[in-house]
Amino acid sequence: MYSPPLSSRQGDATLAHHEVLEVDAGGAQDGPRADRTVAIFGAGRVGTALARVLLGAGYEVRVVGSGPATGIELIVSVLAPGAIAMDAADAVAEADVVILAIPLHKLDSIDPQLLRGRVVVDVMNYWEPVDGRLADFAGSDATTPIVAARLAGATVVKAFNHIGYHDIESDHRAPGEEHRRALAVSGDDRRAVDLVLEMVQRTGFDAVDAGGLHSSGVLQAGGPVFGVRLNQTDLRRHVA
Repeated sequence: MYSPPLSSRQGDATLAHHEVLEVDAGGAQDGPRADRTVAIFGAGRVGTALARVLLGAGYEVRVVGSGPATGIELIVSVLAPGAIAMDAADAVAEADVVILAIPLHKLDSIDPQLLRGRVVVDVMNYWEPVDGRLADFAGSDATTPIVAARLAGATVVKAFNHIGYHDIESDHRAPGEEHRRALAVSGDDRRAVDLVLEMVQRTGFDAVDAGGLHSSGVLQAGGPVFGVRLNQTDLRRHVA
């Protein structure tokens, strides 16, 4: 299982190393391999769509709802057959990655201590019509650093937020297949970023390193890549 301590990024030398990793990841790291466990907070459209592609890539998937696991067992069994509905503490235990696929205004309902020492993928976007006005997030160039500050002790990475839930399954492709879409990953920790880049590759997309969390605003709503189908070359150009 992936566990701390976690190393931090080291400037241009680290990024140069990553260019090699991205090329390698397109081959051997794709395809079913049931050696990682993912806990997804959110049993809605985004959470269940991610659950389905992760199951197809060989991950063990646990899904957490807003209440007891019994309340979402039927939903999970129908919308993500093979995933397991679990209570939060049980789902996080032994999970390699935790995905937050919940409305941003529900972030404070999660106990930060539960996620301490975990790699957490922030899939959330700030939507004022849905979330209401959240003073900390309104007008922010990048919301994920704020999420990371609230989840002190977790290692937060931004990914999967700039693709619509309805495209997650329809747009994924095998390595080398024509029109394979690229998705970006932002984070400050090298090992955590590599873990999520691997996840992107295995679920059927070309992974692109978008730099640190301070750069993750380019992936947000209103940014140049949000909701746009881009290949790896074009996505790299936008996030460079």
